[in-house]
Amino acid sequence: MSERDGVRPVTTAGTILGIGLGGFFDGIVFHQILQVHNMLTARIPKTTIPNIEVNMFWDGLFHAVTWTATVVGLFMLWNAVRRPGVLLSTRAFVGSLLFGWGLFNVVEGLIDHQLLGIHHVLENAANHLPADLAFLAWGAIMLVIGWSMMRPARYTTRAATRS
Repeated sequence: MSERDGVRPVTTAGTILGIGLGGFFDGIVFHQILQVHNMLTARIPKTTIPNIEVNMFWDGLFHAVTWTATVVGLFMLWNAVRRPGVLLSTRAFVGSLLFGWGLFNVVEGLIDHQLLGIHHVLENAANHLPADLAFLAWGAIMLVIGWSMMRPARYTTRAATRS
């Protein structure tokens, strides 16, 4: 088994976990704390109570999906570290978390912000594009850093041991 194959179960789990954590960060920081957008605010502005309720419902579905990704990632990680021969690397795991989070940002930014236009990072801004592009750039940077950290020649590993 190559080093890349030995660490793959951990990095796959970390990527799924990173997607979920990236979604949680987006929902908690942008939707709830800063309140700069909700899932459908570009289509259904928060100008009436019924519109706020619709946006809150779709935010709830969004959080349910991110929660599910996080739980799936945790179970995948649990199964990976219990398998004999799986190599553990903090560097590769952290890299996969960054990769997953970056993947979330890039996919969400391209689909929701650009293609579907259902919301933007700063919904009330006169020009949505700068913040939307910054969100995509942030995701791309995390993808590149995460990918470089997951490269086999760049980390030290140890085989998982069962207790």
